[in-house]
Amino acid sequence: MRVIAGAALAALIGTAALAEGERAGDFDYYVMALSWSPNWCAQEGDARGEPECDAGAGRAFTLHGLWPQNERGWPSYCRTTARDPSRAESAAMADIMGGAGLAWYQWKKHGRCAGLDAPDYYATMRRAFARVTIPAVFPKITKTLKVPAEVVEGAFLEANPGLRPDQITVTCRDGMIQEVRLCLTKDLDPRRCGADVIRDCRLKDAVLEPLR
Repeated sequence: MRVIAGAALAALIGTAALAEGERAGDFDYYVMALSWSPNWCAQEGDARGEPECDAGAGRAFTLHGLWPQNERGWPSYCRTTARDPSRAESAAMADIMGGAGLAWYQWKKHGRCAGLDAPDYYATMRRAFARVTIPAVFPKITKTLKVPAEVVEGAFLEANPGLRPDQITVTCRDGMIQEVRLCLTKDLDPRRCGADVIRDCRLKDAVLEPLR
């Protein structure tokens, strides 16, 4: 099934938070969210004039965030004595996240819950992102595609042999592929997603906009 999913893509291109302000470091695992940049741009980024949406930017999957997660629900805006990141530290994350603003927001809402200081949280996000192989087919997409969401998941499973179907989920929004989400231990190893994270998109014709 995984090989078939990867081949299919290649052919085509020929629950709520429990509360807020919890104690930092009190969570069970991470969810790493990877956004399909062209779709995010079409839905949000273009209206904001985000640089990652400029013609020629060439962004495929970018890191949306690394979210502390509980077996049910998730913490947000946690209490912490850690200092906020500097502008330069947030700007340095733009190569994998698309912009400094997103990096800062992810720290404010999620990073403060990780029990790390800002430089360590950013470094942990970078390590998590580096551990995932983005299937080579995605940076080659030059025209709008309509694909089953399960094909996107299958391509990631094929490119990452240690990953299991219960450790990854694909989400959609307004008929478009939105994100690939991977569940990771605190050591950044793949693990089973909790019940409120596993909600795979079932669309058979989800849109993938081409790279800018």
